[in-house]
Amino acid sequence: MIPPDYKNRPGETGLVIDLLRHGAPVGGVKYRGTLDDPLAPEGWEAMWATTRDHGPWDRILSSPLRRCAEFATSLGQQLHIHTEIIPGLREMSFGAWEGKTSAEIMAEDREQLTRFWKNPLENPPPGGDHLRDVQSRLHTIWHDTMTRIDGERILIIAHGGVIRVLLSLVLLTPLEHLSRITVPYASLARIRVDRIGETIMPRLVFAGITGSQVG
Repeated sequence: MIPPDYKNRPGETGLVIDLLRHGAPVGGVKYRGTLDDPLAPEGWEAMWATTRDHGPWDRILSSPLRRCAEFATSLGQQLHIHTEIIPGLREMSFGAWEGKTSAEIMAEDREQLTRFWKNPLENPPPGGDHLRDVQSRLHTIWHDTMTRIDGERILIIAHGGVIRVLLSLVLLTPLEHLSRITVPYASLARIRVDRIGETIMPRLVFAGITGSQVG
């Protein structure tokens, strides 16, 4: 189901990039970061539901972590399309918070977590990645993806933090406001990248779509 807006207008070429967050992993909701938990059964089901009516795609790019890569491989095999595992699409590290729920962290250090929510740029998790570093590695991947073949449709399967940063690159959102972007499990965002002459212009078409909202 592709809106008319996706048909190139005279003088335009472009591509479509879909951003899919992984579904619920085994172990429930927590600051998982670089922990490599697999998808829970309901996570698989939700990702299949979201992708069912939003293709086709010409290629899939995925984080190397299991909660993304295993589904990406299965989807690529089912659709008979090329799947690339991109190390730079891994989730940011949450350092000392990894494996803990928000409630557990609040009980240990309410002030630090609150500061992180208000301004994650200036208040990184203890021992975790700094958002500037995450943005730097993702900027390279995003630029490379946007300059791929015009007319392609690309699916990127990644994490909540990664997708927030990618959306911030499209919307020019300051990193200190990144917590204002909500990315539910198994949700899809769509970016259209138009090329007019030498100008490359990405724009957000929709975000937060899940399988329950299809149709």
